[in-house]
Amino acid sequence: MIEKTGRILVVEDDLDIRSILTQLLMFEGYDVEEAADGAEALALLRRDGPPALILLDLMMPVMDGWQLRAELQRDPELASIPVVIVSADVRVEQEASRLRVAGLLKKPLQIEPLLELVHRICGEPAR
Repeated sequence: MIEKTGRILVVEDDLDIRSILTQLLMFEGYDVEEAADGAEALALLRRDGPPALILLDLMMPVMDGWQLRAELQRDPELASIPVVIVSADVRVEQEASRLRVAGLLKKPLQIEPLLELVHRICGEPAR
């Protein structure tokens, strides 16, 4: 069972987007970890345990978001982590049900919907 905590894992290969998301979430009071691809994210998850939420880009090198999501679904320790897809990939809306995600945010990101979704899933951060 995943406890509501303030820890969020941002998995995004674009350094600018990853930095903006991280700074925004940290400003809101969440603890944030970053990964540049799915393989790095999987290593962090296996080392640090499940976060309250994963914000996941789909199109990345090494291991993309589709592959990472499949790995998460196969691992009983990680399968119940809420995942929000953050992507410009046009296939996402058709594939969202197969991915079994907690939410879907299209790029370019809108800040208010992002924060509303994060607050709904993670709760308000402890300040």
